[in-house]
Amino acid sequence: MKIIAGLGNPGPEYHQTRHNIGFMAAEVFAAGNGIALKKHGHQAIYGVGSVAGQQVMVLLPQTFMNRSGASIASACKSLGVGPAELVVLHDEIDLPFGTLRIKVGGGHGGHNGLRHICSVLESGDFLRFRMGVGRPPAGEDVARYVLRPFGAVEKMSLDCVLANTVKALEILLGQGVQEAMNAFNNRDISQ
Repeated sequence: MKIIAGLGNPGPEYHQTRHNIGFMAAEVFAAGNGIALKKHGHQAIYGVGSVAGQQVMVLLPQTFMNRSGASIASACKSLGVGPAELVVLHDEIDLPFGTLRIKVGGGHGGHNGLRHICSVLESGDFLRFRMGVGRPPAGEDVARYVLRPFGAVEKMSLDCVLANTVKALEILLGQGVQEAMNAFNNRDISQ
């Protein structure tokens, strides 16, 4: 069993914001693979299904970003899943929009959702799908930037970014992490 956790904030006011790109990708992945996100538990909305011959839980923590670890740890404990079977989809300001970087392990890089997950799991040894949202303009507050909707130009290619992220997840599940990295790291996924 793998847990695919999309990070974001619950509520309509956050729905199309940069901080919620992890939620968006997880929702598109679930929909494309026939996984209904209708169950409630682990302080999350989730669904379970089979993709590329593997059982997966798609999890959308409803704890708000900075407390994501509580939901993820609950699901991991319940299913007996360790960090190696966890995939976290999240926004990344250190990458330009349209970039996906798949990474195994590491620190939190200042991302509060990752910080909480690492703290609660007492490990950073999980897989990250770092989805680029770009940096704010000079002098603009980072928190304010990530909580704003995507700009008009970004919105035009957002569907493509999400579709390519889903392809990367499907390659990960069917062929392994190295194949997914080879296919999508350091590549523009906005077209």
